[in-house]
Amino acid sequence: MDPAIQLLRDLVAIDSVNPLLVPGAAGEAAVAAAVSDAMRRIGMDVELEEAAPGRPNVVGVLEGRAAGRSLMFCGHTDTVGVEGMTAPFDPVQRDGRLYGRGAQDMKGGVAAMIDAARIIADAGFARGRLVIAAVIDEEYASAGADALVTRWRADAAVVTEPTDLAIAVAHKGFAWIEVETHGRAAHGSRPAEGRDAIVRMGRVLLALEELDRALQRRSPHALVGTASLHASLIDGGRELSSYPDRCTLKLERRTLPGERDAVVTGEVEGILARLGAADREFEGTSRLLFARPGYELDATHELPVALTAAATRAIGRDPHVGGMTFWTDAAVLAGVGIPSVLFGPGGAGLHSTEEYVIVEDVCRCRDALAELARAWC
Repeated sequence: MDPAIQLLRDLVAIDSVNPLLVPGAAGEAAVAAAVSDAMRRIGMDVELEEAAPGRPNVVGVLEGRAAGRSLMFCGHTDTVGVEGMTAPFDPVQRDGRLYGRGAQDMKGGVAAMIDAARIIADAGFARGRLVIAAVIDEEYASAGADALVTRWRADAAVVTEPTDLAIAVAHKGFAWIEVETHGRAAHGSRPAEGRDAIVRMGRVLLALEELDRALQRRSPHALVGTASLHASLIDGGRELSSYPDRCTLKLERRTLPGERDAVVTGEVEGILARLGAADREFEGTSRLLFARPGYELDATHELPVALTAAATRAIGRDPHVGGMTFWTDAAVLAGVGIPSVLFGPGGAGLHSTEEYVIVEDVCRCRDALAELARAWC
């Protein structure tokens, strides 16, 4: 079996569900141990660095025989939950695909980048420095990438998220916003005394739906499309026989490269202001919970140009250059001055109950990354 696929099978078999998504979940400690063992077998210098209690990043370094440029390959080791899956940690190969939680998102990319380092080490790394970073928590708040960039730098980076072997030079960002509507608690039989916070949130939801439609009617970004939003979580009320005095909504707004947080929060504040002006008894507040920016690198930058050439040599065809709609750790790396692109294998089922990665793509991704490291460094 190809070493990259054996490593992928080993990683998929390890439960690394993010505990911030699923309370009590295993987290990344066990998969970090497997990743560090794989890196040490290659001959890399390896460090485990806790980015959160019991949740280590793994960073491996391969030094060339002579000085040169540095290159980082970065991927995350956490996965989303497994509810609804029958055998999420049983890596099954069928019809050229490998199935299991995290197979595509993104243990396929992690296996490819580690095995690229093996190929380079076996051939003799002539010059430069290769850094392999396997980080925690990308599926929630990217605590791993935040911790990584406090210590590590490179002249360029490839984040091996699943891209169907395309090169992505841009991706969207996101903002999480909480909205609360305020009512007045009263007995359900006394409507003159009560104010229904949940009904008032209904007005907010209608306005948010119209905002989403307006966002998607705008001219799209050339690489990532339009902005959007959706209602994610809602909670309110205390009992069936009482008017609810509060209702809380959490929503997600997907942002475009260059969009500021103030624009996003202003949209929601504007909705609340208009509803308040139309009804003096309406009370609503909002606050920004968390946000990550979108990202874009000029497609003519040396990194995507070099990766295009490397992938063409390794795969035998020119890869598409475009953008991705999801958020990635590339924005964190770019935030400290590391030009970054996305490049990883194809598959399907991100965050779904049937997830797979295309086996051949993992090997092709590995070969292209190895070719890039030789050329770049």
